[in-house]
Amino acid sequence: MKRPRLPEPPLLVITDRTMAKRPLAEMAEAVFKGGCRWLMLREKDLDAAARDALAAEIIAVAKPYGAHVTINRDYVEGADGVHLPQGHAVGEARRVAGKHALIGVSAHSHEEAQRAADAGADYVTLSPVFITASKPGYGPALGLDELGKVASRLAIPIIALGGIDADNAAACLEAGAKGVAVMGAVMAAADPEGVVAGLVEKL
Repeated sequence: MKRPRLPEPPLLVITDRTMAKRPLAEMAEAVFKGGCRWLMLREKDLDAAARDALAAEIIAVAKPYGAHVTINRDYVEGADGVHLPQGHAVGEARRVAGKHALIGVSAHSHEEAQRAADAGADYVTLSPVFITASKPGYGPALGLDELGKVASRLAIPIIALGGIDADNAAACLEAGAKGVAVMGAVMAAADPEGVVAGLVEKL
């Protein structure tokens, strides 16, 4: 089966409304204005109804920009895909979301990334590449060398995650990642549009 293409530019912005300076729909608008075309809604504490309502709002914001919206953990109607925690069933997500949906999986090692690839994922996020304040409990930073080693052995794209900013984003691509993902650097920014524009320029 032909895999869905990753959105361009190779930047994924992940939401966290507890860090955001504005409502998430406004943050999404700023992210898209800055040039990003891929946003993951990652509000895992919301109940299904609240999550679905927020997803619908952000999908509507994304549409004029031709931007992609994926949902963490559970697929939401109208979204472009779903991103799964390690160990969740990729095949079931594909059945629910459809064959054209973008299915990603979180990984923190080559072994986890390979399991996701074998299960049929379209991409993995590999983290933490660098030390990150927003997700401190995920062990030591993997570093660019390990990112490169995993990327060279994996048949699906890697999105580098963890401590990514405008200063190191391009180095992740040079190491072998097909994209980078950011959360805190954008969500906590007073000027998210400017931060995103800076990242896109570096990529």
